[in-house]
Amino acid sequence: MPLALLALAIGAFGIGTTEFVIMGLLPEVAGDFGVSIPTAGLLVTGYALGVVIGAPLMTALGTKVSRKRMLMLLMGLFIAGNLVSALAPAFAVMLIGRVIASLAHGAFFGIGSVVAAELVAPDKKAGAIAMMFTGLTVANVVGVPLGTLVGQHVGWRVTFGIVAALGVVGLAGIARLVPELPKSDGVHLRHELAAFKNAQVLLAMAMTVLGFGGVFAAITYIAPMMTHVAGFADGSVTWLLVLFGLGMVGGNLVGGRFADRALMPMLYVSLGALAVVLALFTLTAHNKIAAAVTIALIGALGFATVPPLQKRVLDQAHGAPTLASAVNIGAFNLGNALSAWLGGMVIAAGYGYTAPNWVGAALAAAALILAVLSAALERRDSEPSAVVAGGTPTAQRTAVHH
Repeated sequence: MPLALLALAIGAFGIGTTEFVIMGLLPEVAGDFGVSIPTAGLLVTGYALGVVIGAPLMTALGTKVSRKRMLMLLMGLFIAGNLVSALAPAFAVMLIGRVIASLAHGAFFGIGSVVAAELVAPDKKAGAIAMMFTGLTVANVVGVPLGTLVGQHVGWRVTFGIVAALGVVGLAGIARLVPELPKSDGVHLRHELAAFKNAQVLLAMAMTVLGFGGVFAAITYIAPMMTHVAGFADGSVTWLLVLFGLGMVGGNLVGGRFADRALMPMLYVSLGALAVVLALFTLTAHNKIAAAVTIALIGALGFATVPPLQKRVLDQAHGAPTLASAVNIGAFNLGNALSAWLGGMVIAAGYGYTAPNWVGAALAAAALILAVLSAALERRDSEPSAVVAGGTPTAQRTAVHH
């Protein structure tokens, strides 16, 4: 794997840290600004929505710029947003900083996926994408716990300052290590938008929303589920999330490796197993050891879908993959927002803290159905090319013999 992937992974590490670390620092931020916890939660919601909006917007703006230069500009935007958050004199200013940083998220991973795939041989593309996403998964194992610890003991502003510094390292790495890849001739915004006419591209994005949404339906409410149902102490939630992060790292690497060999079978296995494990979580959540194992499995199976889903979009949007790739990153965040809302609804309806697991299982099962449908449509569309025009299979065999 080329060193350029390391630079992309460092940028991904910083982005992953800033996305998730705020969840552990909401009480400190809310206390400093004198707002309620639900109001401080807008820092999470605002970031997610910024990713959904920023992915297509920033990618469209960057169609006239080389991919390397656009990656550098996105890291600059990320650095600026985190500095605004770190120095914010009021809550509204910090919210603006979060949105600024989020605008870089989707386009960075979308363009970065295209760059990573172009840096390696065709049979290693999913593995290269997985290598870049390793930065995001490792952020949940190292960056988020350390960032939370620093924020709680030294101050949350220091955490965001450190994240901005990580962005500087990522920017320098991209400038030094990522080559100037030749831009595809004749590829403009119009061509990029044309990819969305492909039903397979839309099906892959729908799988992304539903499949990864299944993961976050459960994980969003992991703290009350583990403390009220499993009986863990409040302080145990941090290491439980580390287990989730470790599962993400392993699943991401396995998903990338096997997606290069058999992409659709990899999706069938990971989505099907994810649906089963999420359904079982309603039972295992009542036992500490079983719950801990299940959390790691959810992380592994959930992120095992990421490289194949991202590669599926790249494959189906061939010729103009950049915008579709970035929008698919927004689809991950759309799935997060949708599943968190649905999970909150079933809890508010009185079904208990384990009810979001059923929501997650249903979403993952729906993604599996779409994967089977997508493969069936692909087989159907490829059949006519194997049959002589205007003839039946019998006529085709006769034509061959004559």
